Formats: sequence, C-alpha cells, structure tokens
Amino acid sequence: MPNVTIFIAAEEMPPDARLSELTDRCADLCIGVLQATPENVHVITVPVRHGRGHPVFASISYRLTGSRTPEVMDHFMVGLDEAIRKASGFTARIRCFGYAASQLYARN
Repeated sequence: MPNVTIFIAAEEMPPDARLSELTDRCADLCIGVLQATPENVHVITVPVRHGRGHPVFASISYRLTGSRTPEVMDHFMVGLDEAIRKASGFTARIRCFGYAASQLYARN
C-alpha cells in the first residue's frame, strides 16, 4: 500500500509515454508525500467503457498512519490531480480510502 488505480475512458487513454510519466509521478507522490516504502507502491491504469461522470476516476487505497493527516492527503491529491491533468488533459474525480492496519489482510 498505497494502491493507486486510475480508470480512464478507453477512447481517451493517453499514449504509453505519458502513462509511464503518470505512473512515475504517482509513485513519487506516494513515496515523497505519503512516505510509502517504494516496494509497497502499486500504480495501475485501467481503460474503461465510460458511462457517466468524469472521464478519469482515481481510487487510492492506503494504510492509515499518523503522518497521513488531512493536510498531507490534500497535498497528495493536489499533486495527483496535476499529474493526471498533465497526462490526460482531464480533471479526475479522486477518492482516497484509508484503512487501519488491523483491517488489512493481504498476500504478496
């Protein structure tokens, strides 16, 4: 954790080079702002059939820690919004979901 999943309307999917830059920027934000361990950061982009709402939706799951205050999460979301806009040209709907360590069950 954190896991960053970015859903982009398939017909609006940016070229691979911009997706690579977006992935790198997401990882940098997770490591720099959220203080995540690099090997625990996961970033994926998913092409979707867009139904309604924003053409880009970002969902972030992360472990709650004392350092991930509302201010820190706001700083993270501002950076993520800028990175997505730069890569796709769209403003994304961003949602972050924090989980207590006692509520996380994971493998690999």
